Amino acid sequence: MGRFLFAFGLILFGLSFGYLIQRMAARQAIRLPLPIDRLRKILLKSALLFLNPITVIGAIWVIEFNDPRLITLPFVGTSALLTGGLLALGFSKLLGLKKKQTGSLFACGAFTNLGTMGGLVCYILLGEIGFGLVHLYKLFEEFIYYAIGFPVAKWYGSSSEKAESPWNRLKNLASDIFILVSLGSLLLGGLLNQSGWKRPELYQTVNSILIPLSALLLITAIGLAMKVSKVKQYLRECLAVSAIKFLMVPVAITSLAMGLGYRGMVGGYLIKVVILLSSMPVAFNALIPPSLYDLDMDLANSCWLFSTSFFLMIMLPSLYFLMALL
Repeated sequence: MGRFLFAFGLILFGLSFGYLIQRMAARQAIRLPLPIDRLRKILLKSALLFLNPITVIGAIWVIEFNDPRLITLPFVGTSALLTGGLLALGFSKLLGLKKKQTGSLFACGAFTNLGTMGGLVCYILLGEIGFGLVHLYKLFEEFIYYAIGFPVAKWYGSSSEKAESPWNRLKNLASDIFILVSLGSLLLGGLLNQSGWKRPELYQTVNSILIPLSALLLITAIGLAMKVSKVKQYLRECLAVSAIKFLMVPVAITSLAMGLGYRGMVGGYLIKVVILLSSMPVAFNALIPPSLYDLDMDLANSCWLFSTSFFLMIMLPSLYFLMALL
């Protein structure tokens, strides 16, 4: 219970603190030394470029890669993202949504908070092994977003020639410093894992500090950009996205994982990681396509806020008790 309360408290504190700073700065109740956008970027870069690489290397170092079926994990993660997007398109037809609303709902269905909340929850509930497996599960995440997510969202939105082409997005993907650092961390961790060198005992203590700290910085950065929108006007869409994120995708992807024999792999950790990560809320990145392609921004923001709140209040406690039973 202490681990659950820690994860819940950390997420709630980060979001609340970031949002409070944002609102106080907007009302000029406080004067920040930096603009909000620049402060957000500093928090993101500190976590993703400096803290995360250390934690990922250490976590991957101690995973036992003794089952060749582990190679299927990134494809299971990819299946979850695509399933969410396809289900969102289906719900858009059922709800009779307009084209720009459909694009926003698609982004909310496909884009999932795997790294920040997924990584923190897996670490708190499952430890370093669970945290390491997160980064294998989400290996193709950015590729799916850039190669499929953004182009599909663009098709439903603005046809402006100024919008970046899918090919240019893929080229930028290959040179993105955040992605290169992430992949480099995975590679180095994998090399150390196979080297036969024993990881220093101090590393476990280091990760126990840096993993929550990194998550706190990322969640606070989200809070700094959070906008409480007109959720009541989009309650149908919010409920549809929640059904996709917290029921349909978890059932489908967990069934797939069970069929692949995940329950007996990596000491039982693998199936737990799949259950947790397939049950994550809408990613904050889901707000990017609506802002780029003139989609329904209020719908996307409402679904993100609603799913995040629902996750904290309902799903996180449920997942904690489910992990205890498995």
